[in-house]
Amino acid sequence: MSEKVAVYRRENFNAAHRLHNPAWDEATNDRVFGKCNNPNYHGHNYELIVKLIGEPDPATGYVYDLKLLSDLVKENIIDRFDHKNLNEDTVEFKNLNPTAENIVVVIYKILRAKIDSKYDLKLRLYETERNFVEYPAN
Repeated sequence: MSEKVAVYRRENFNAAHRLHNPAWDEATNDRVFGKCNNPNYHGHNYELIVKLIGEPDPATGYVYDLKLLSDLVKENIIDRFDHKNLNEDTVEFKNLNPTAENIVVVIYKILRAKIDSKYDLKLRLYETERNFVEYPAN
């Protein structure tokens, strides 16, 4: 029987973006994205919850040292996206619409490359208090 435990780390970053599909005309972008298509951008106070699942280490009792996880998230996510215009200031979203769905997948890929595959990784990203996404979905 597995004794897997889930541990969570909550982090925050602030970023601006514009939801816009350059292949569409302005009327279609306005209809689909509404206020989120503002050419002057708009911002969110994102809340990221990182969930790792694994077995506690017999020596430490930790699944994963949450201070190390916090440092990892800060170095690879917060420092990269905090107080940035995602469309203009990041390579990840130069050609990718920075929807919450796309943002969480980008963050997942960055973190997955840095965290040992023996841990299951799941992310939840709050764009607003009531709107959030999870990845992977299952």
